[in-house]
Amino acid sequence: MVGFLIQALVTMAGLWLSSKVVPGVDFTSTGSLIAAALILGIVNAFVRPLMIILTLPLTLVTFGLFLLVVNAAMIGLTAWFLGGFAVNGLWAGIGAAIVTGVVSYFAGLFFMPKTEIRTNS
Repeated sequence: MVGFLIQALVTMAGLWLSSKVVPGVDFTSTGSLIAAALILGIVNAFVRPLMIILTLPLTLVTFGLFLLVVNAAMIGLTAWFLGGFAVNGLWAGIGAAIVTGVVSYFAGLFFMPKTEIRTNS
């Protein structure tokens, strides 16, 4: 449960930054931002794996770049479910996916436990 909350906070930070940096991504309120982070977490848990499997041939042909479109579609689906969150077009969704992914990557570096490398010396 704690992991889900941390991931929701990281997603919320990524979506907030997306709304500030990417034209066409907007929230009407802080409540909409919180709801979008929670809904995006649910969408990523259930819909995204199915979409990745269905688009695997296209993802392989594009050397993984099509995953940006899949991530943008998940953000667009979240916006479709939620009235206070707007993503205007594919490019805004791709921009939001990039920003949210970069924020998640850096948060993962910060929050992931450090593993110790042991050598036999």
